[in-house]
Amino acid sequence: MADAFVSFAVQKLGDFLIQQVSLLTNLRDEVTWLRNELLFIQSFLRDAELKQRRDQRVQQWVFEINSIANDAVAILETYSFEAGKRASRLKACTCICRKEKKFYNVAEDIQSLKQRIMDISRKRETYGITNINYNSGEGPSKLQVTTLRRTTSYVDGQGYIFVGFQDVVQKLLAELLKAEPGRRVLSIHGMGGLGKTTLARKLYTSPDILNSFHTRAWICVSQEYNTMDLLRNIIKSVQGRTKETLDLLERMTKGDLEIYLRDLLKERKYLVVVDDVWQKEAWESLKRAFPDSKNGSRVIITTRKEDVAERADDRGFVHKLRFLSQEESWDLFCRKLLDVQAMVPEMESLAKDMVEKCRGLPLAIVVLSGLLSHKRGQDEWQKVKDHLWKNIKEDKSIEISNILSLSYNDLSTALKQCFLYFGIFPEDQVLGADNIIWLWMAEGFIPRGEERMEDVAEGFWNELIRRSLVQVDYTFWERVIACRVHDLLRDLAIEKALEVNFFDIYEPRSHSISSLCIRHVIHSQGERYLSLDLSNLKLRSIMFFDLEFRKMSLINFRSVFQHLYVLYLDMNMSVVPDAIGSLYHLKYLNLRGIRDVPSSIGNLKNLETLVVNEGEYFCKLPRETADLINLRHLVAQYTKPLVHIRKLTSLQDLEGVSCDQWKDVDPVDLVNLRELRMTNIKKSYSLNNISSLKNLSTLILSGEYDNSSPFPSLEFVNCCEKLQKLWLDGRIEKLPHLFPNSITMITLLDSELMEDPMPILGRLPNLRNLQLSKASYEGKEIMCSDNSFSQLQFLHLHDLEELERWHLGTSAMPLIKGLGIHNCPNLKEIPERMKYVELLKRDYML
Repeated sequence: MADAFVSFAVQKLGDFLIQQVSLLTNLRDEVTWLRNELLFIQSFLRDAELKQRRDQRVQQWVFEINSIANDAVAILETYSFEAGKRASRLKACTCICRKEKKFYNVAEDIQSLKQRIMDISRKRETYGITNINYNSGEGPSKLQVTTLRRTTSYVDGQGYIFVGFQDVVQKLLAELLKAEPGRRVLSIHGMGGLGKTTLARKLYTSPDILNSFHTRAWICVSQEYNTMDLLRNIIKSVQGRTKETLDLLERMTKGDLEIYLRDLLKERKYLVVVDDVWQKEAWESLKRAFPDSKNGSRVIITTRKEDVAERADDRGFVHKLRFLSQEESWDLFCRKLLDVQAMVPEMESLAKDMVEKCRGLPLAIVVLSGLLSHKRGQDEWQKVKDHLWKNIKEDKSIEISNILSLSYNDLSTALKQCFLYFGIFPEDQVLGADNIIWLWMAEGFIPRGEERMEDVAEGFWNELIRRSLVQVDYTFWERVIACRVHDLLRDLAIEKALEVNFFDIYEPRSHSISSLCIRHVIHSQGERYLSLDLSNLKLRSIMFFDLEFRKMSLINFRSVFQHLYVLYLDMNMSVVPDAIGSLYHLKYLNLRGIRDVPSSIGNLKNLETLVVNEGEYFCKLPRETADLINLRHLVAQYTKPLVHIRKLTSLQDLEGVSCDQWKDVDPVDLVNLRELRMTNIKKSYSLNNISSLKNLSTLILSGEYDNSSPFPSLEFVNCCEKLQKLWLDGRIEKLPHLFPNSITMITLLDSELMEDPMPILGRLPNLRNLQLSKASYEGKEIMCSDNSFSQLQFLHLHDLEELERWHLGTSAMPLIKGLGIHNCPNLKEIPERMKYVELLKRDYML
């Protein structure tokens, strides 16, 4: 892991030498020496990191390298910032004496770093740390990792519950659907990693459940919970997230929320999943809000604790999840192995021994399978077994911990950083792929090269999924949109992060946090955290996940957070102080609850990602936002038009702009824009200027909330030569006759088309995924003629209530492999050939 810190420092030192062309010769020589010395030290780090697990002295050596690398970056950033301010303030009339004094201070700091490097070089010889081939150790090489491509598809998010538990699913479905009018609680309990949440999700998404319970909600409780937040989340799931609802919920007390939810549910037959309950008090604090209207409503609870399950409901049903048998364990292992055919008998014998050590725990089995999938040949598998057996004990939890740790140790340095980052987030949180990728980029985990950093980062993301270290939560358009990290793997990430001072989570009870970490995480009591002495820290990232914290004025931006790259504020706020504009190095900024963003944000010239509210509230973005020349991702629902948005030439993702704002935009200079999401589309505004976006690959257009106005002409779409994914949510008077041949995915919702769209869509030569949903077509029949849909693999027909007949030509859809048909009540039958195609679950966009 130290290699990550050093690599980052080497990159920053190189950038500094390029940017600061006017450096005095002696200072340039010092910086060059420092960079070269860190490059040399880097070659020893793999050996050191392997030895530090057994030798406390080596661990300290690695820590000192981390510290030097971080201090080097902080010194140069401070110099660059102060030099930039001075240059803009005094122009060419800078005082020579003051300038020389600043150079002297920087040189003095670098001399101190040089002395520290000489000291650790002597210690390296003392501790026997040898220069080894960096890519000869475990894990994929840097080259292999950076060339992982974005194109991997994940259309199967089913997980591992279907091995050995088919009978359990049917048994629990019968309990949920039993003709008992009283509200009942079904409790599922068992140790972590057995698949409680996956089983609950299988029940939650079952077609029988969807047909029986039209009101459903899912909440995660976890060890640290806030009852008011849980109640709000259920209400949002049931009622939606309109601005009026969100404002109302923020003003309510706990008692008000309970009454409001009871009134909301009392006339409905509902199913609520209360996932990951640790204390019986958590359920007790919620159950008063769930009325018993004698209509067959149900609650599912998952918990690790038997007493919580047993006491949830006197009339409820309790199911203890069992471990897998040896046969089931082996079946699961083989299903998750990427290349079963390459497993010769000798390798099979090794694998069975290792699977046996998983003791029937599904999580351990899939992680082990993910690890071995990346090892080639019997010798490599033997090495894994040798590591697994080393120092192992008969304690079941120790064995499982070793399996998980072994998979972590097998990762490259870059992937280790990315995996550890998951430990930062609160337990059971659903994590969006784009958000994680943008954070990795801001932190410097993603190498710069010929490929877009976003594509390389998505390769990292997919690799962690392939290794079963993160779990797919949601896929759309054949891409993973969101994931979760299992509690045991999150615990592993936190444990490993603390070992190398990767991040630290503020502990309110001891009122302490590590001063050695450059990343601080606050899950609660943010005001107490800010009362600590933070003045001497060189923090790189700070992340608040504290919805109770509202006093932004307590944050001393100028002195405490001046080196920040990441500022993540997931807390209820209304105003951001102007001082936020002093965070010159900031690359990622996430703000929640903000109504007004200060004009000082225009000073953040290094900002790459700005996320405000994520769709919950509208905010006002100042005109100065257009000065963020390095901005790549802008996600905000804002009320002021950005008339100078064309200045944002680095912009790659734009989400939240409304149609009446876009009319004033000249997009000709947005040469890098790949994804555009626009709302409130009206017929009165033309969208033809979208055709100027020559690199646009994803276009998502949504009409007005009440669907009162149709879309304007969509003929411009054919001019978007690189467009691959198109989402149209709103009334369309006439479908364009021509689409670009590059289109691979199309979704139509609430289009109210009267003319069959299939003859037009069937001609698209590269269309792989088509979804028609929510009255997108109001005709009675669809016609898919011979030779149409030549590349189509997935077809979704949802909520087409008028559809009666589907005609399918003999040679149409030759590659189809997934079919989803839901709530098409008048469709008499599907074509005979489609009856043998795999059925898909409902697939909505987040």
